Amino acid sequence: MADETAVGFLLENLKQLLLYNANLILNVKSDVESLHKDLQLFKAFLKDMAKRDNNPEVLNSLVNQIRDIVYEAEDYVDMYVSHSAMQKARRGVERFVHIFDHTTTLRGTAEKIKATRTKVNEIYQNKIFGFEALLVAAPAVKKKEPPIVEDNVVGFEDEAQTVTKLLTEGSEELQVISIVGMAGLGKTTLAKMIYTDRDIEFEFYNRAWIFVSQKYSKKEVLQDILRQLTAKPSKSDMNEVELVDELRKFLKEAKYLIVMDDVWTNDAWDDLKTAFPVNKKKSRILLTTRIEKVAKCANPNIEPHKLRFLTAQESRTLFQRKALGSMECPDELRDHEQRIVQKCKGLPLTIVVIGGILLGKGKESESWKKVAESVEAFINMDEQKKMDHSIQMSFDHLPYHLKPCFLYFGIYPEDFQIPVWKLLRLWIAEGFIQQSEGMNMSLEDIAEEYLEDFISRNLVMVGQRRSNGKVKTCHIHDMLHLFCKTRAAQESFFVEITHLNQATYSSPNIDSEKCRRLSINSRISNYLFSKPSGPRVPRVRSFLCFSHEEITLQNEQNSSIPHAFQLLRVLDGKPIHFTRFPPDLTLLVHLRYLVLSCTIKILPASLSSLWNIQTLVVETSSRTLEIKADVWKMIQMRHLKTNVSTTLKGPLAKSRKSKEDSLNFKTLSTISPESCTEDVFSAAPNLSKLGIRGKIAKLLDTKGTGSSLFDSLGKLDYLENLKLWNDVFPQQPSEGKIRSLPQSYQFPSKLKKLTIVDTMLDWKHMSTLGLLEGLEILKLKDNAFIGERWKSQDGGFRSLIVLHIGRTDLVNWMASALHFPRLKCLRLNHCSKLVEVPFELANVPSFQILDLNCTTRAAADSAKKISEHKKKHGGNGFKLSIYPPDHDQ
Repeated sequence: MADETAVGFLLENLKQLLLYNANLILNVKSDVESLHKDLQLFKAFLKDMAKRDNNPEVLNSLVNQIRDIVYEAEDYVDMYVSHSAMQKARRGVERFVHIFDHTTTLRGTAEKIKATRTKVNEIYQNKIFGFEALLVAAPAVKKKEPPIVEDNVVGFEDEAQTVTKLLTEGSEELQVISIVGMAGLGKTTLAKMIYTDRDIEFEFYNRAWIFVSQKYSKKEVLQDILRQLTAKPSKSDMNEVELVDELRKFLKEAKYLIVMDDVWTNDAWDDLKTAFPVNKKKSRILLTTRIEKVAKCANPNIEPHKLRFLTAQESRTLFQRKALGSMECPDELRDHEQRIVQKCKGLPLTIVVIGGILLGKGKESESWKKVAESVEAFINMDEQKKMDHSIQMSFDHLPYHLKPCFLYFGIYPEDFQIPVWKLLRLWIAEGFIQQSEGMNMSLEDIAEEYLEDFISRNLVMVGQRRSNGKVKTCHIHDMLHLFCKTRAAQESFFVEITHLNQATYSSPNIDSEKCRRLSINSRISNYLFSKPSGPRVPRVRSFLCFSHEEITLQNEQNSSIPHAFQLLRVLDGKPIHFTRFPPDLTLLVHLRYLVLSCTIKILPASLSSLWNIQTLVVETSSRTLEIKADVWKMIQMRHLKTNVSTTLKGPLAKSRKSKEDSLNFKTLSTISPESCTEDVFSAAPNLSKLGIRGKIAKLLDTKGTGSSLFDSLGKLDYLENLKLWNDVFPQQPSEGKIRSLPQSYQFPSKLKKLTIVDTMLDWKHMSTLGLLEGLEILKLKDNAFIGERWKSQDGGFRSLIVLHIGRTDLVNWMASALHFPRLKCLRLNHCSKLVEVPFELANVPSFQILDLNCTTRAAADSAKKISEHKKKHGGNGFKLSIYPPDHDQ
């Protein structure tokens, strides 16, 4: 698994070490250089092997042994660097006191590096694994890139109508409706299809979706429901009884829909049902389960909906979509197609997974024949083994560079909606994403291609999409999740820390001494306070926490993580709050990805020593943040995100880097207007995303010189996403009204997305934004523009696709198809005085989505006229949503 990727990552590490921090390895530099050279031979060999159809058992044995040696080399080099950095950070007497033990430690580690280098050399020179035999065992296989297709649902239309009818009709009392079916039959897919249906959204405004699964925490489930219903962070200090009371109070007078996905036992239902009050509001609970008795326990009076298998025609249609991108099956492949579809026996997940295997094969008859023959083995398998076999086939057909990325999905909790922004940057930090020579793509773009590849292979499901169509959240089926966890355990890829084993706080059957990553999904405090350290955690490189439980570390506990895990590359401990900055954190010189939750106002200068950092995310309860660290010395930095207005200084003269060294910086959000200086942006010329929060007037003020801080933004030639948040606290928002916008030519030339908040601009200034030629998404959040009348100007917004208008006092809006010729989506939120949505927008051919939330009834009526017009003139795909539902009557 950690084959070519692991070798490539170590090679890149050694290269960076030799180029930028050779002073830390002076005594072993020649050994590191030799190790780098030998590992290049490994990588070349493994890269060639990935293209050949060899004996997988022989190759896996080779890969496992190479992986262990690569990890060993990485451990010793990292330890040497950590000890050197620690001694370098010491001052005066402390450095003198540690000089002898430091020298002894380095000498011992240096000997281990030499020994490992000897092992690497022996492997290749002596060819003890039979490299040459493997190389000639089979010809190289040419791989084709699969096309990207939309994820279409097949065969659920009638099922959805049946269940929807059960939810919307019948008794006024609370009812439980259950969907029952075996694994892979599509229970969750059907439930999501119903849950996201427009009619259901308006029928049940108060909705929540929870994943129960075999292992769940009642407290976390209740917190999750409250968070979805109230859109507010849950109170971590509330116990289960208090959470139940809080939830019952909220739902007592409400009409609600709660989806409980993947319920395994009667006890789980009995444990959670007390949180849902019985009221006469036609509230509903939709429950999915594999076990019929669970469904009957939840509601003995209504027969559960038993999900059927796909028909032969539906199976064929789904298979063609997944294997051929909806193309008709060629005649020469029909026999293979028939055999495959027949053996899948109408099970959607099996069809989808096997279709994904063939998607990259195109119309290669031999590949189809091999897969068809493999599927024949299903005949003598039980249903569970069939599912396991199809998943294993799909994994085996993945290119080597995708395998670690796929197993990484198992590190998240089951049914977890994974933020794609975070996932891609974690892949990069873990070293899974590597650039090839001559490749002109960023690491982020490569990672995004990997994700799209998984989606096209039907291994990953899309949760939500962004306004620009890109994936916002994703997840994998629970059967695939189980496979990832099982395979990861075999390879010591990660260990899941749970409360099941109170002695060790870890999953069973995993060698934690070899494990590279920890995933903590519950009981954080129990694990941390058990003081993990010493030989149990020497290899851990990633510490990730996904628990809903939030804990605050006291001052004496601040160093618990840095002390226990000294070689960390990834530290994502969002639920763990630090009351002050942990000074020992700066000794984790290998950190590439850091999420820090805290109450601090200042990031100290010592943070600059984290020279490997790529992504830094800081969430603080303070209203502002000052970064005293010289981030420009951190030459690997790509993304800096904070949740408050952050003061950031430009590079000092001695730390100023060449333009080439500054190319990495992609995200800078959120900084203060005062920080938007030419020095800052000159050091980060390739920013693609920028967020600014504070008194925006300071950003626009020309001070009588004719120039402003905003002028520097116009020089950001690669900036695509800009957010301007006018925060004038402690003054009232009305006191910070912005008088005008800069001229259109002063905006970044490649700007595609613009978000504006609380600027209180007059609507006449929209004409300036209309002249931004590349602008595709415009989000006018609360009080971005104010005034009763907006008359759109001719010739503007030629590229605008998405327009969001938030809270405003707008009454009359005059616009036509000429003003928004490419508009696809219009969302109006709390436009409480708007009398009409311009009817002429119905004539925009691309207009497909109109969403009104808390507007006037008159505006809702005008929206319905637009919908009727679109449908009358062939716009059957037009989607209109109106809330509250009584405006849609």
